[in-house]
Amino acid sequence: MQIINKYFTDLSDNQKVKLTRLEALYKEWNEKINVISRKDFEFFYERHVLFSLSISKYIKFKDKTKIIDVGTGGGFPGIPLAILFPNVEFLLIDSIGKKIKVVEEIANALELKNVKIKKARSEEIKGDFDFIISRAVTKFPSFVNMVKHLSSKKNNNSLKNGILYLKGGDFANEVKPFKNKVTVYDLDKLFGEEFFETKKLIYFNLSDKKNKK
Repeated sequence: MQIINKYFTDLSDNQKVKLTRLEALYKEWNEKINVISRKDFEFFYERHVLFSLSISKYIKFKDKTKIIDVGTGGGFPGIPLAILFPNVEFLLIDSIGKKIKVVEEIANALELKNVKIKKARSEEIKGDFDFIISRAVTKFPSFVNMVKHLSSKKNNNSLKNGILYLKGGDFANEVKPFKNKVTVYDLDKLFGEEFFETKKLIYFNLSDKKNKK
């Protein structure tokens, strides 16, 4: 939790309590259902919570913003962001029932009233969302095709509605087809830890009808 306090100095007491509880909750559930690599767990706050919260450094979601976390896995980036933005509506989906069970239990334990959870694929979901968030579930062009039908036309935030996609490694070829429609943010400019040297946030504006084709 120390690393979160380092980069987020204005958290409320309630947010601090919930973020602090995450580690113990995930440790308990991870022993029953493996949703986080065990070798990764000692870096839990850096590689899972801070990585998720990095999105909030580029956009402060307005109240009542609707967000869907596609392929949420163990609840990232959705759960940490839901703690940070208690007045924003989150839907977390994954096709794997065991992972969804973990997410449900953690959201209930933290009493996250702004989170809904569903076992589903993105293609099965209907509804309009301001933002589609995810942590590298597939190659970016495939992801765009999977989720573009979910984007709402009405813009209410500082960034226009679209995709916020956390990814690592070299993916220049993946975003090349989108040319200047994609903005890539380097997370190593925010965080000094070695883990973030290759980590990026990809933003793709879906409110432009041409981008949805």
